Amino acid sequence: MASDQALARIRRRIVGWLPACGLAAVSFIGACSWIRGTTEQSGSQRIENAPAFVRIATKDGGVIYAEIYGSGDSGVVLAHGGRFNKESWAAQARVLANAGFHVLAFDFRGYGSSRGPGQEDIFTAPLHLDVLAAVRELRARGAKTVAVIGGSLGGGAAANAVVAEPREIDRLVLLGATPEGPPEALKLPKLYIMSRDDANADGPRLPALQAHFEKAPEPKELIVLNGSAHAQFIFGTEHADRVMREIVRFLSAPFPAR
Repeated sequence: MASDQALARIRRRIVGWLPACGLAAVSFIGACSWIRGTTEQSGSQRIENAPAFVRIATKDGGVIYAEIYGSGDSGVVLAHGGRFNKESWAAQARVLANAGFHVLAFDFRGYGSSRGPGQEDIFTAPLHLDVLAAVRELRARGAKTVAVIGGSLGGGAAANAVVAEPREIDRLVLLGATPEGPPEALKLPKLYIMSRDDANADGPRLPALQAHFEKAPEPKELIVLNGSAHAQFIFGTEHADRVMREIVRFLSAPFPAR
């Protein structure tokens, strides 16, 4: 198990790796409060109950902790970005649950109480196994279909999970994430969302995403937003409500033949 000092080094590396995106001066707690304030009023049927907590074993002997909202046979897994955790999805999880989805938000290994092999270096850890464990948990709870929404680091892990187990995930939403694997392998319905001026130390992210998008098979959608907010930080902007509407629309559409 990694020491507290090692985990602190991991988080410092993550903060240095992700972009300032115009919001980096704001603390993590502040970012979470933006998220809760922007979309919590959405949805016609308010879900006020606290989420259920669950402990999930991963295929490689790890354990991840998650929060579950709502119920039903349409599941959605929320995979957080490097600066976030499962609690950062609270507002979006309630919007999705109010729309009729069975939602699970989890902490990747090395975050919160979640633990697993490789957590000492989050960039090489098998995070896709955490995603797959979360997907299988929802299926065990009755979900007939499961979509994954991944922000940045979580988006990359979600795409890797699709490549590893193509039939486990039915839809994919990528927030500010450009998968590293082959675009042609993502044969499921995909929604990509990115801010036009989102950038890191290597420059703008959008050109790489557009190149990936061109090679990815149908069905696919790309939404480019004005601004520079990265991934989940989008929920702290004026685009928050629109993004949630687009996500609910995408997840609610009839499934194409696969």
